[in-house]
Amino acid sequence: MSFLGFGRPQPSSAEKIAAVEAEMKLLSEMANRMQNACRKKCIPSDYREAELNKGEGVCLDRCAAKFFDVHMKVSEQMQAESQRMGGGGGGLGFGG
Repeated sequence: MSFLGFGRPQPSSAEKIAAVEAEMKLLSEMANRMQNACRKKCIPSDYREAELNKGEGVCLDRCAAKFFDVHMKVSEQMQAESQRMGGGGGGLGFGG
């Protein structure tokens, strides 16, 4: 129930659980996309060594940082657009 009956009603426990599950699914999918994209970009398909070399490690670090940076910027823009349209919105990924 909302404060003094004004505003949006509070979500039920089932709604909160569903929202958290949706958020977890989104984060898992994002992590899988990042892993696949960065692996394809940074690690050659013909493995020469068992361990990552320094160049591959640096490439993976930079790739992941760029991926998260873009994700956060897109998430912020989508949230702002949702609020502008009056939807109020919710989280669109971590930090959103």
